Amino acid sequence: MSIAVYPGSFDPITNGHLDIIKRASKIFSKVIVAILINRDKKGFFSIEERKELIEEAIKGLDNVEVVSFNGLLVDFMKEKEARIIIKGLRNSTDFEYEHQMALMNKKLNENVETLHMSTNPEYSYISSSAIRQIVSFGGEIKEFVPANVEMAIKNKVKINLN
Repeated sequence: MSIAVYPGSFDPITNGHLDIIKRASKIFSKVIVAILINRDKKGFFSIEERKELIEEAIKGLDNVEVVSFNGLLVDFMKEKEARIIIKGLRNSTDFEYEHQMALMNKKLNENVETLHMSTNPEYSYISSSAIRQIVSFGGEIKEFVPANVEMAIKNKVKINLN
C-alpha cells in the first residue's frame, strides 16, 4: 500500500489544495491530509473546524483521510507508515522553501521522499493567507474556495462583526 501525506495548515483549505488532494488520490492508495497544529499561531479556523471543512470538501474521495498532528512531520510519517510527503508548488518561491524542507526531512529520515506537485495554473495565485486578507476587507472569495468553506468563512466573519 502506498501511503502519502499532504501536510499543511489549511487555514482555510482552498481550491488549489483540493486540486492537489484529488490528483494525489489518483496516484496513491491512501492520502492523509495532515493538519499541522501550531500552538504559536492562532488560526482563523480551529483545528476541529478545519478538519470538518476538509472532510466535507473531499466527500467521495474514499482513499483520503484527514487528521491533525503536532511535532515533527517525519515522526508523524513513521507513525502512519507513510514514506511520501506531497507538497504543492505554485511558484519558484514555494520551490525554494519546499526544497529546503525536503532536504531537512530527508536528513531526519532517509526513508522519506518528497513529491513536489505543480499546481494547476488556474490556482497558482491562491493562498490561504490571501483568502484571509480578502475576507478581512469584505472581498468575494467564491471562486477560490469550496462552497462549504465560503459559507463557513462568511458565517465566522458575521459572528465576529456582531
